[in-house]
Amino acid sequence: MANFSNFFKMSAPSAVKVAPEKADKYYKSLRMQSFLAGTFGYALYYVCRLSMGVMKKPLMDTGLLDAAQLGIIGACLFWAYAAGKLVNGFLADSSNIKRFMAIGLIVSALVNFIMGILGATAVSAGLSSAFIFISFAIMWAINGWSQSMGAPPAIIGLSRWFPLKVRGTFYGFFSASHNLGEGLSFIFVGSLVAAFGWKWGFFGAAIAGVLGVVLILLFLHDTPESKGLAPKETKRIQAAVVRNPGVWILALASAFMYMSRYAINEWGVPFLQEARGYSLGEASAIIGINPVFGIIGTVVSGWLSDFVFKGDRKYPAFVAGILETIALAMFLFGSSEKWLIIASMVLFGIAIGVLISFLGGLMAVDLVPRKATGAALGIVGMASYAAAGLQNVVTGILLNNPDKMIITEAGEKIHDYTAASWFWIGAAVISFLLPVLNWRRKQADI
Repeated sequence: MANFSNFFKMSAPSAVKVAPEKADKYYKSLRMQSFLAGTFGYALYYVCRLSMGVMKKPLMDTGLLDAAQLGIIGACLFWAYAAGKLVNGFLADSSNIKRFMAIGLIVSALVNFIMGILGATAVSAGLSSAFIFISFAIMWAINGWSQSMGAPPAIIGLSRWFPLKVRGTFYGFFSASHNLGEGLSFIFVGSLVAAFGWKWGFFGAAIAGVLGVVLILLFLHDTPESKGLAPKETKRIQAAVVRNPGVWILALASAFMYMSRYAINEWGVPFLQEARGYSLGEASAIIGINPVFGIIGTVVSGWLSDFVFKGDRKYPAFVAGILETIALAMFLFGSSEKWLIIASMVLFGIAIGVLISFLGGLMAVDLVPRKATGAALGIVGMASYAAAGLQNVVTGILLNNPDKMIITEAGEKIHDYTAASWFWIGAAVISFLLPVLNWRRKQADI
């Protein structure tokens, strides 16, 4: 147990110190390496997390799993992720972030590979639907816990390596990793599933995970002190985070935002297939537009709030919440015209990009001391992914209503998305109204 604990312990300061005349150049080089490794490494985490979203319709069509079962499986990931985000957020504050982040992605990639093997043998081995359901639920829960080891070390790396005055800018760039990972999931994994079958979605995600592990091990650095550089701030007051009502308000706002966000990520592809008549390839490509434009939202949001609003995130966050709700209404209740659906995904992507950056972490981080970054993220992450899991279950139940379901002559099930659509839009509205309660609250000074 001691050896296990020591493995994840924060690196000790290096006995060899960097010469003062070389320190600045070396520091900037290492911090940029860490930033890029954390950003792209976390993007590949996402591919291992969202692979199931692309495979929902094929899985339902095979008869192996229904919408309710898929909703529960998805919830298992999110609820395990929520618990893990709280625990690992606190642990990561004093951990070796390179090892912490790499181990999580190794486990996540392995889970995807095992599920691909299970899927490949399901039909030939005569595995029952119940066995596949239970196996996938357990494996996806393990994936959820391992996924919670990704964001805390990556964002703590920003706190350890970057000064406070540029926090928003680089956090905004880092937040693009969410959108990059989502885009890779829908486009890369979606293409594999369309070309070779749903099992290849898991195998493709596993390969992406392995690439992410290599990137993290080579270029993510633990602390400036471990590289012989001057020590940074070391004050830690995690307990204050738990007592801060502003953090909990943002956690709840983020929870509702994640409901609407993952409604599209998890159910957007089958919605377009069933409610709008698109093929799997077309649907995956359209949903893949939203994370691509989300990169614009995340990158611009951080820079804009740092240099235009002087670190004040509340106004751009409020506007982004309104735009997200409008985009959802266009997507869910508009016509099946491709230009309108694409426009809704462009707007949704930009708005969600801003909200992921602000509600999903930065506004909470702003309220606490820098050395409590992981704790703040843990609380927000716990609420966000617990809600994402609840959304998956509620959506699955709403879609599985036999009175509203249509069975075609070919035996294909067409679900009614009306109730689920109002549920998703309601969550989006609540998410941008809650932060108003924090508008008078002061940010932390350190």
